[in-house]
Amino acid sequence: MKGFVIVAPLAFLLSAAPVFAQAAQQPPAQPKPAQPVTQPPATLPVAPPAQPAQPPVPFPVGAKTAFINPQRIFQESVEGKAAVTRINTLIQKKQTEGQDRQKALQANQQKLQTSGAVMNEQARSQLEKEIEKQQVDGQRFQQDAQAEIQELQNEVQQEFIKKVSPLIEAVAKDKGLQMVFDLSNAGLAWWDPGLDLTNDVIKKLDGAKPAAAAPK
Repeated sequence: MKGFVIVAPLAFLLSAAPVFAQAAQQPPAQPKPAQPVTQPPATLPVAPPAQPAQPPVPFPVGAKTAFINPQRIFQESVEGKAAVTRINTLIQKKQTEGQDRQKALQANQQKLQTSGAVMNEQARSQLEKEIEKQQVDGQRFQQDAQAEIQELQNEVQQEFIKKVSPLIEAVAKDKGLQMVFDLSNAGLAWWDPGLDLTNDVIKKLDGAKPAAAAPK
């Protein structure tokens, strides 16, 4: 049999870019909380909604093609859940730091508004410079945090694809297949449920080795 090929790319960009505190000239509104990562973004083609658990459907005898649902592999496997935890941990860390920066900025802005008129020129100038520095640093922090989270998302994606791809190939070879489709990208109009290899891949992925613990 020729080498195994995934017809459509196994891609699952992770969602939930955090919303950090924004520095502004006037006291800014409270930042919106970052949304935890739970699933791939809505921009990806969405696989059919999950159905209630059903007994496994036998794989059709003699079938030469099958498909996998990469979203389910990511969401239901131990490795995928560990990846979600890694990203959420970083998001929460950056969100907390951003909120702390925002509170410090708002405190200085409030101080300038309530006490600026009675401060001497040197003290008022120093406070204004401090506010300006906090605003610049806050903007830089937001940009750096977004970049760091995006970098981790890309790293997680590549690591997951690297682990899953050979397992899909192994399952396909075990069943004597010639082709495996990616359900979220293949545009399938109908399929025999028995051709779904998703559970086989999840079992093989979870059985490979324990997922690495999320960093504290």
